[in-house]
Amino acid sequence: MLRRDREATKACRCARILCGFALATLPALLPAQISLAGVVDLAQRNSSEVKLASTDVQRAQAALSETGAAFAPTLVFGSGLPGAPSVGFQGDPPSIMNVTIQSLVFSLPQRQYIRAGRNKLEAATLNLKDIRERVALDASMAYVELDTVNQELAATEDQISYTTRLVEIQQERSEAGIDSVDDLLQAQLTAAEIDLRCLHLKTRAATIAQELASLTGLPVGSIVPDHTSIPEIPEIHGRELERASAGIESVQLLARSKQRIAQGDRLSTLRPQISLTAHYNRDTKLLNNADYYFAHPLKPDNISSGFNIQVPLFDLAQRARARQSAADALRATVEAEQVQQDNDLQMVQLTADLREKDALSRIACLKREIAKRQLDAVLVQLEMGNGEGSGPGAKPQLTPKAEQLARIEERQRFQELLEAGLNLSKTRLALLHALGHMEDWLHKPQT
Repeated sequence: MLRRDREATKACRCARILCGFALATLPALLPAQISLAGVVDLAQRNSSEVKLASTDVQRAQAALSETGAAFAPTLVFGSGLPGAPSVGFQGDPPSIMNVTIQSLVFSLPQRQYIRAGRNKLEAATLNLKDIRERVALDASMAYVELDTVNQELAATEDQISYTTRLVEIQQERSEAGIDSVDDLLQAQLTAAEIDLRCLHLKTRAATIAQELASLTGLPVGSIVPDHTSIPEIPEIHGRELERASAGIESVQLLARSKQRIAQGDRLSTLRPQISLTAHYNRDTKLLNNADYYFAHPLKPDNISSGFNIQVPLFDLAQRARARQSAADALRATVEAEQVQQDNDLQMVQLTADLREKDALSRIACLKREIAKRQLDAVLVQLEMGNGEGSGPGAKPQLTPKAEQLARIEERQRFQELLEAGLNLSKTRLALLHALGHMEDWLHKPQT
């Protein structure tokens, strides 16, 4: 009996620990409002493309250090102690230790390689910036779209309540013989279409939530957009604030880097190279007396130094390497020009698309304003009448059915306005990225 009580007490204690852990982790799993800047920052930290671009920057830094280190002295320490007595004459006497210092003094090709390394580092840095901006663009578009879809869902839920009331009214009027069954079926069809639209919006919201979860690494559905955290998207055009994007500058610098490498390889077949070498040797007579082979005894400490001048006269391998690097440079130059042309074409397309989306947004705004005014007019007539009385030729008084139809129409126009505004915002964001102002917009102070 005592053993059972102990086991029960232990089980209760484990249950309390598990419940406490569940309660502690529950807030992290619940949806919470996160600002646009926070979502973009999480997306950039979680992006594998950003991580790979960061490693490219580190590799470019290491490569630049390697090319520049050719002019820095290298120090090599060694020892030539014999393992057994040697037989016959040896060119190098045994040594306790030896030190060699070597440094490149003059090399025109190496200077071109250093400049190429700097260009490559700048290209990698700009490529990292461009990738961060592209991740920011994807996260911003998904965030803005989720915020818009949530607003459309709220408007659709209003429509569902209005259609429910409309069906009830039509049911009563059909039973009273005022309207036909066709009017009831039409109201039910309207309700079914709105239910289907609500289902589509929920599916769309779930898809965007999954996309944001993949971008940020947060659990699905844990991000609730904060509409106030979205900066106002400026009304810009392709001709305004135009400058080369980080991606284009990166490709151009990479082409310039390959051009300098090609120039360095070409100079390697024409220009001499001078290096300085210094050598110190501490000789030993252990197991091998080198003095036996020389007219005078060797000194224990020996130092030598000198300049090593290399003049390329005939090197087919180096010439082939120079032709290969020249072809690589030409290819990189053509690719940079192609990227610039594609960007110019994209700018033209985005500018034209922006004008079209702007016009559609204005049309949607006017339609919504008309629907809103019609709803206000219906509400006024329902409250005060149409002012024509009930005599012959007078317009019939409006019924609650007209109110529900007007409300449904106003909510429908409001959703169309939201959708048109979303398409316009996406185009503007794409244009901001193409112009290289994505970071400027994200860090714009809120007013």
